[in-house]
Amino acid sequence: MKTLGLIGGMSWESTALYYRLINEGVRNRLGGLHSARIVLNSLDFAQVEQLQSDDRWDEAGELLAEATRSLSAAGAAGVVLCTNTMHKVAPAIERATSLPFLHIADATAAAIRLAGVERVGLLGTRFTMEEDFYRDRLAQRHGIQVVVPSEPHRGQVHRIIYDELCRGQVREPSRAIYAEVMQDLVRRGAQGIIFGCTEITMLMGDCTGDVPVFDTTTLHAAAAVDFALDGTCA
Repeated sequence: MKTLGLIGGMSWESTALYYRLINEGVRNRLGGLHSARIVLNSLDFAQVEQLQSDDRWDEAGELLAEATRSLSAAGAAGVVLCTNTMHKVAPAIERATSLPFLHIADATAAAIRLAGVERVGLLGTRFTMEEDFYRDRLAQRHGIQVVVPSEPHRGQVHRIIYDELCRGQVREPSRAIYAEVMQDLVRRGAQGIIFGCTEITMLMGDCTGDVPVFDTTTLHAAAAVDFALDGTCA
């Protein structure tokens, strides 16, 4: 079994889900008392969020690059960044190490293609929904069209992530807002919905509807298990 290197804490609420899902995945595959070999560098999200707000992405990239180097030194065989938004600085992480980097958008795209979906709605932080680092990877590498919520809806989705979910708060009115946003994306042609923030599953994990949903936390964790046990990347 390979040792996984996790960069977490963004937020720790979803990192805790990663830890559970990866360990459950290893136990389900190997049985008995087996669990995952993991080294974790968990960052202070307040520091990261301030860098995001100040548009200091180069500094954020160096922060995560340093975390990556620490994982490599600790014996990690591959790197898993436990957040969607901070994949904006994935190039800085990849420059910091020769270890395989398991990109969350690639793991998500594999599931989308397997489901036969070509056009998806994307929920996430403003950075993920509005910038090109995530949408372009899906489009250019995987041929998947992306639809994002309207401006008012993007504001609501982003606020709920930072003000509630990252603080461990799950509220029914916010669930209703997300359901409305998802319905609007479907009306605009989305054949599926990406939960493109690792905290969204806390709010909408049991969501059922007319189109499939792609929970990036679960999909990324499953890809990490495949890498640890089989050495394969999405």
